[in-house]
Amino acid sequence: MQMNTDVKKRFYFILIFTCLINCIAVKAQPVDKLATKETSRLFHNLQLLSQKGTLFGHQDDMAYGVNWKYQQGRSDVKDITGQYPGVFGWELGGLENDALVNLDSVPFDLMKDYIRKGYEAGAVITISWHLNNPLTGKSAWNPSPLNTIPAILPGGEKNKLFNTWLDKVAVFLQSLQSKNGTPIPVIFRPYHELNGSWFWWGGKNCTPKELIELWKYTVSYLRDKRQIHQLLYAFNTDRFSSEIEYVERYPGNDWVDIVGFDIYQKGDILANDKFITEMDKSLTLLDKIAKEKNKIPALTEFGFNTIPDADWWTTVFLKAIEKHSIAYALAWRNAGRKSANEIEYYAPYKGHLSADDFLIFSKKKKMFFEKRTRQLKLYQ
Repeated sequence: MQMNTDVKKRFYFILIFTCLINCIAVKAQPVDKLATKETSRLFHNLQLLSQKGTLFGHQDDMAYGVNWKYQQGRSDVKDITGQYPGVFGWELGGLENDALVNLDSVPFDLMKDYIRKGYEAGAVITISWHLNNPLTGKSAWNPSPLNTIPAILPGGEKNKLFNTWLDKVAVFLQSLQSKNGTPIPVIFRPYHELNGSWFWWGGKNCTPKELIELWKYTVSYLRDKRQIHQLLYAFNTDRFSSEIEYVERYPGNDWVDIVGFDIYQKGDILANDKFITEMDKSLTLLDKIAKEKNKIPALTEFGFNTIPDADWWTTVFLKAIEKHSIAYALAWRNAGRKSANEIEYYAPYKGHLSADDFLIFSKKKKMFFEKRTRQLKLYQ
């Protein structure tokens, strides 16, 4: 009888311990312990959402589309589906140089209005930053020389300059407020695609240790020095093939809220099956990483330029993501005609060959566009 009592005690101890561990995991907090209540609620609600569906996002959605710019209330996504996306992506590149427009020619003043409208509609805001190379003064795509990061960290020759850039970002972020003065929560996504070598902060252009130091310095500067408490921080790579590769430059759980990656389909529709296979493998790895680190998983950028497949949304993209847990997926921008030989868009527009399929896609249970996103009340 004593033996049975001991077994029961051991069983209940294990049960209680397991419950506590699970409760701790569910109660994960943003890396900013002073995050505004709206930001904290967004963090927790995105964690929950990732288990049941995915917000659809689009870069620069309200600003322009294929063959139009700055038309009040216009959106290529809305033109087809009757609703805006659930996530709006924006870009700060150019702000560091006091430009009036970003590197995609969107005026920063207009961007603030779009962000406010998106937030008040219940949507999520995410912002990337393709900042110039502080050492050379050239674009983000100017990766040489190789010592940029040491030059902008404390003790480096460009540290003071870099700090002024962070100050400008801070001022812009602090200006993002609702009509009643509430700071608008933002998913901030600096130094993206950081395992690739096309940006000065990525791949072979710096060591993993340097990138980690830069990440921590940026978060600490905005969060602790500038006291900005409306941000969730998104860490994302480009394509990756293993968990080891993904976490090589990961700065640690105390510095990241969201984990994701960027992926674009290349070639033509003959590459559909290859894309599905690669996406499935990458998302399986991301599922594991996000669960282990208790972070929000996201597809931080994706696309298939010009979408030359009438059924791509339901037979390729949805097929690739439907069994995975990702809080949101951000399609890149609809720049339209960029030159005589170049056109760029990653969401369809009215009349596009995949428009009908995209409408079907927007109604799938897995996907959350504006109307279903608003019902989630992500900030409450």
